[in-house]
Amino acid sequence: MRSPTGTARIAAALVTFLIAASPASAQTIAITGGTVHPVGAAVIEGGTVLIRDGRIVAVGREVAIPAGARRIDARGKVVTPGLIHASSELGLLEVGSVDATNERTSAGDVVASFDVAEGIDPRSVRIPVARTEGVTAAMAVPTGGIFSGQAALIALSGSRMEEMLRVRDAAMAGNFGNALKAAGGGSHAAGLARVRRILEDARDYDRRRADYRRADMQELSAPASELEALLPVLRGTLPLYVVANAERDILNALRLADEFDIRLIIRGGTEAWKVAAELAEAKVPVALDAFANIPDFESMEVRWDNAALLAEAGVAVVLYEGGDGGPRNLRFAAGHAVRNGLPWEAALEAITLAPARAFGAGTTMGSLAAGRMADVVVWSGDPFEFSTRPEHVFIGGEEIPATSRQTELLERYRTLPPKP
Repeated sequence: MRSPTGTARIAAALVTFLIAASPASAQTIAITGGTVHPVGAAVIEGGTVLIRDGRIVAVGREVAIPAGARRIDARGKVVTPGLIHASSELGLLEVGSVDATNERTSAGDVVASFDVAEGIDPRSVRIPVARTEGVTAAMAVPTGGIFSGQAALIALSGSRMEEMLRVRDAAMAGNFGNALKAAGGGSHAAGLARVRRILEDARDYDRRRADYRRADMQELSAPASELEALLPVLRGTLPLYVVANAERDILNALRLADEFDIRLIIRGGTEAWKVAAELAEAKVPVALDAFANIPDFESMEVRWDNAALLAEAGVAVVLYEGGDGGPRNLRFAAGHAVRNGLPWEAALEAITLAPARAFGAGTTMGSLAAGRMADVVVWSGDPFEFSTRPEHVFIGGEEIPATSRQTELLERYRTLPPKP
């Protein structure tokens, strides 16, 4: 047997130290022998992922496994980070046709102070459905208006909102598509002029608070509370996650971001391939629905290889699934992008590390590395294949049962009583 290298001995000593320093009650889990896709690092054949106290302790081929650890044999399996759905209504909408179950919208076209986190329902029956398909986190995104409110990055586990939150104020949601046109009285140009006025008023309000209190300012274009909520966007600490599909709308968003020094993330982006060079130069990520393929008057030149063309140009691509299947079809959206030219590893990154980076969690989740949150999925095979199933799903180091309302109903009615 080959003797351990100096690096391996140091790594083993570090693992032993981390385990010893962890609470005695914490469970240690070793996922061994699988094809590990860390994301952002080379694939590890026959690798081990060691989990302790909700975090990943080590990833590699020569990982010391402590006595008493629970072992999961992943030989012949694929191990990846948990998937992140970047444009979700999980926890915010239960039944689309029932207003009482809708927590994703606040009335008005400028509701930047609207914080969807406080409306999240941890017991939503849609959350377990997403988990059974390997989705471990999601962006809960508000809708409606040109500034729709504050989106939150949530883990898909926990019995309280506070337990679910990974990044509370992950982005300011907005819409520079049809909502912008409506806000401008039927014209995108007028809507964009209104957006500029709102942002300018927010800067003036920030500089002249004393004048505002004395009513010694011109009338503001939005309530002070909404302008206050936009200040993190103007200060560059909160990205603007804005719907823009048409080439015109994407370019307008880029100009506005440059003018006000805003961190921009495009959502939708069906014609983004046409301005890939500009997006790459501006270092603006694009979140795409990989299944979008139906032209309309907002995006006449939609194409299925959009993600591949953007990635080739150097744009950070994030994938989501915007159809009725929603988050549970996320892995198939990634597979569809691969079918249309996106490299396999790039597609996996687009549903793991890329969204984590875009929304301020790239150092804590989205990949398999020491110190990251233990959001890990063991798959029966290639996760982008229809026949593949998640065999183990961990969120924050806790294994989540593969049950949902659908599986419960299946078991309940699997055997029907005999007819009278």
